[in-house]
Amino acid sequence: MFLLNHHADYRSALHADDIATLGPAGADAIAAHLAQRANHAPTPLHSLPGLAVALGIGALFVKDEGQRLGLGSFKALGGAYAVIRLALEAASAKLGRTLGDAEMNDPAVRAVAAGMTFACATDGNHGRSVAQGAQLLGAKAVIFVHGGVSDERVAAIARFGAEMVRVSGTYDDSVVEAARVATERGWTIVSDTSWDGYERIPGLVMQGYTAIAREGLAQMAERPTHVFVQAGVGGIAAALAAQMQTTFGDARPFFTVVEPSRAACIFEAARLGHPAKIAHGEPTVMAMLECYDPSPLALRVLYRAADAFLTAEDADAVEAMNRLARPAAGDPAIVAGESGAAGLAGLIAALRDPAARAALKLDGNSRVFLVNTEGATDPERYAELVGLQPAEVAA
Repeated sequence: MFLLNHHADYRSALHADDIATLGPAGADAIAAHLAQRANHAPTPLHSLPGLAVALGIGALFVKDEGQRLGLGSFKALGGAYAVIRLALEAASAKLGRTLGDAEMNDPAVRAVAAGMTFACATDGNHGRSVAQGAQLLGAKAVIFVHGGVSDERVAAIARFGAEMVRVSGTYDDSVVEAARVATERGWTIVSDTSWDGYERIPGLVMQGYTAIAREGLAQMAERPTHVFVQAGVGGIAAALAAQMQTTFGDARPFFTVVEPSRAACIFEAARLGHPAKIAHGEPTVMAMLECYDPSPLALRVLYRAADAFLTAEDADAVEAMNRLARPAAGDPAIVAGESGAAGLAGLIAALRDPAARAALKLDGNSRVFLVNTEGATDPERYAELVGLQPAEVAA
């Protein structure tokens, strides 16, 4: 299904707070932070001319977040950044002087961080980022996961020293439980979704994601005409949409939000014109996108800066994973997880639907920018769906 944005706020100016967090100044802030991270390097932008020809478009570019900060996911940019920023602010308040990213390893900062506990709910990747940020500073992390999170993804988080808590129900249930326990115990909640009265920290998480757009645009010789970005609660889609809006204004690329058809909470909010929690149904293979309650903060941006909303089927995602793993002649192979390939899944689905292709203005001149949001964060599941080990594809 596809839906053109018909919200009353469509193409109106972004909220002033969102411009400050997700616009040029926000992107500058995350760039300055990443310059202090010892293992950081911009992720590659792959050109796939063979697949572009096969799909009938002019050019296709994939920003590969499977190689981000050793975590294999774009989430590495958000949770850890928020944790470090919050610890620096706490240390600044205690010491009576302003501390910046260059001082994140200062013993005084670590002493303050050692007394802090950061908590979050996760499908897997956000929790790894929060746990990594806490470990970098010597802080404690408590990560809440729901029953659908695989043991392999839980173990990947625990390797950073985090305490793991299993919660029955869905991702949204784990968000509620994490917030309840953290509030009771005085912990700092580092959520990637917002709610009434809780926007600043999710805003910091989203600010981290602006690095993807900043890097990707710098790596392209020409700006894209189209951007397809997947959404769970909407954070990465909103961050990239805000960057496109503040960078290009009315000349920005046509921006499409892609979701699993089985967990399309952003699509439903766009259809209704207001946030709405959708019913939990059959699980989707795109596990990192299986969210049923959208982030109001993300929606505030997307109502203004997204042009269309699109759903993809599980079979589309598996097909996209396989097309990236077994590339057309001359194209690089890309290891894309089930959720990582969702942007391509949405593009393929749109191109197969004449009405969607026309509505989204896709043709032989289109230059499409996608984000592989994760690599094989669950290698066993990846091998099951692709028939190859991640290392075989990478080689």
